[in-house]
Amino acid sequence: MPPPSIGSTMSPDRPQRPRASPRFRTAVPVQTTSSSRDAYDIVFFRRHSQDDPIARSPARDALNGYPPRVRAQLRAVLVAVAAAPPDRFAGGGNWEAMEGKMAGWFEARAEGNDRHHYRLYCRLDGGPADGSSSRPLLVVIAALDTPYKRPLSVDDYVSLEELGREYLSRLPRSVF
Repeated sequence: MPPPSIGSTMSPDRPQRPRASPRFRTAVPVQTTSSSRDAYDIVFFRRHSQDDPIARSPARDALNGYPPRVRAQLRAVLVAVAAAPPDRFAGGGNWEAMEGKMAGWFEARAEGNDRHHYRLYCRLDGGPADGSSSRPLLVVIAALDTPYKRPLSVDDYVSLEELGREYLSRLPRSVF
């Protein structure tokens, strides 16, 4: 190969392009339970009935019946809120304080297929609970799901208030 002639220039090698990211990335571990460093403990309200010896949790039972993606989203919201703590959590529409007659309640939100709405209704409580640590509680009391753009009915709000009164009527609080 002849040497380059005078006046001709050699172009430098082209810079390497960054490699395209892999199509499938490795999963990042997501915290799914509360940590000892969190400001709040996440618990579920437990109902008691004299007719039914098995304690039931309406919110936990409903959450376990939701689609897996929705369950994961709602649990991630609860964990993030418990760690924040809730009064400093910027929910971005996933955690909202309720207003009016429902003041003191919070709503964790997720959207499923066909824009179906899934909601967990929560309260923050500093009261004593069965087997709980000394930290305040983020209590998941109820769960509801509704089709796209369907607001809650008056009966839905009445049932939420009844569950809330039942939760607050017990000391120590009855939770899972």
